[in-house]
Amino acid sequence: MTDVTIKRALLSVSDKSGLVELGQALAERGVELVSTGGTAKALRDAGLDVKDVSDLTGFPEMMDGRVKTLHPMVHGGLLAVRDNPEHAAAMEQHAIGAIDLVVVNLYPFEATVMRGAERPEIIENIDIGGPSMVRSAAKNHQFVTIVTDPSDYATLTGELDSLDGATSLEFRKNMAAKAFSVTAAYDSMISQWFGFADQGKMFPDMLAVNGRSPVELRYGENPHQKAALYLPVGPHGKGIAQAEQLQGKELSYNNYNDADAALELCAEFAGGDPAVVIVKHANPCGVTQRPDLLEAWEEALACDSVSAFGGIVAVNVPLDGPTAEAICKIFTEVVIAPSVSDDARAAFAKKKNLRLLVTGDLPDPRRGGLAVKPITGGLLVQSRDNGAISEADLKVVSERQPTEQELKDCLFAWTVARHVKSNAIVYAKDGATAGIGAGQMNRRDSSRIAAMKASEAAEKYGWEQSRAVGSAVASDAFFPFADGLLTAAEAGATAIIQPGGSMRDDEVIAAANEAGLAMVFTGMRHFRH
Repeated sequence: MTDVTIKRALLSVSDKSGLVELGQALAERGVELVSTGGTAKALRDAGLDVKDVSDLTGFPEMMDGRVKTLHPMVHGGLLAVRDNPEHAAAMEQHAIGAIDLVVVNLYPFEATVMRGAERPEIIENIDIGGPSMVRSAAKNHQFVTIVTDPSDYATLTGELDSLDGATSLEFRKNMAAKAFSVTAAYDSMISQWFGFADQGKMFPDMLAVNGRSPVELRYGENPHQKAALYLPVGPHGKGIAQAEQLQGKELSYNNYNDADAALELCAEFAGGDPAVVIVKHANPCGVTQRPDLLEAWEEALACDSVSAFGGIVAVNVPLDGPTAEAICKIFTEVVIAPSVSDDARAAFAKKKNLRLLVTGDLPDPRRGGLAVKPITGGLLVQSRDNGAISEADLKVVSERQPTEQELKDCLFAWTVARHVKSNAIVYAKDGATAGIGAGQMNRRDSSRIAAMKASEAAEKYGWEQSRAVGSAVASDAFFPFADGLLTAAEAGATAIIQPGGSMRDDEVIAAANEAGLAMVFTGMRHFRH
């Protein structure tokens, strides 16, 4: 059996957009309409003839509407296999009429939670009958059509037009797959609310990880890989996935990954002076904060102009025309800003392939949540690294006290280092990165690479000396040996910020004292693998 003629439809929806138009389209085709509560009222108010579910079941809606569709007269009409003689006999014996179409969308559980409703109201917005009807209809898609999304109403009526009042098996299969996704996501939201919000469990007994509204990307990290972007189910913060793209090619998997890294670091400077973050392969290669955005761009670029080619740029303030013109002088894949001036848009319009993203508010870098990483045979789950420190948290361990400027540079370098792949070393001076060493297998090499980047910049721009001279150096984890610290001292650094906690802390502190460095411990590590 392929095409099924729609003779009776059961409609029960929370979202009533497009409901009346759909009801009229079905009625014009002679379809009997069966409905519940507010849905029936909306259809009747539009002048449509509607039969109540209670007329079908012989029982009134009861218990504040909790019990209305959970009845054999409903689910028998949905689940009966029409060409099975035993099922057909049972339908005839019990006077169960077939239901050919179910149009259901579920109680607004997510919206109820997000507006801060009290627990009793949240519980009442857990739909029971709706998911039951959806699953019954979807299971029996060989004979029953299930529609859960108002955006599919037009496709449904198109099917009925082209097939003389019937639906195709292909359409029913597609709608069934979508329906099971809807109920799975709905149950996921409920289980997450019970586990995380209601019972305060960081790691509930069953972890539901779901997404929706997939956007298929051109390919994954490499051309032979497939990729898609899913949006989270349930309450979530606004981030790169919700940004509005104003121009440019479609974002790739790598674009999203790098842009997320840039936005996360840029968000650290929300509400402060203009900041520019340049990212390449998910690692920052230049970060600067200045009173003037154009100056911040120029100094961020100077940190590592070679790596900035083909990179991602994020700013924490509205993007102006002069800065946009400057950014356009090098090849840039993606630019991210809270908003963009008309002059800036005009500048970027000359670069047709450049992706321009507007985020509105920046995400909260201190927000909670879980980070999930697949491994062979399982999932690693941890809380987000939202830890932060202030000047009051620092412990001076060197003989020399850091100056006020050194403390500022230490905190700036530390802010950047927590967003650099481990092992991470960041040199910073006067609110600008001087050199960044990322992702090395030992901390000494990261320190050498960062110093080398600072020297290369000085040579390129004709500076008298490297900006590493007089800089503060941040290490995302403790120095296990003094060699990484001594490399920084040789490059001209004068202050060190690191977590501390090594078995050789005394040796490292002694090396800092001998080199005349000021050193502070944070007591907090920021590995980023």
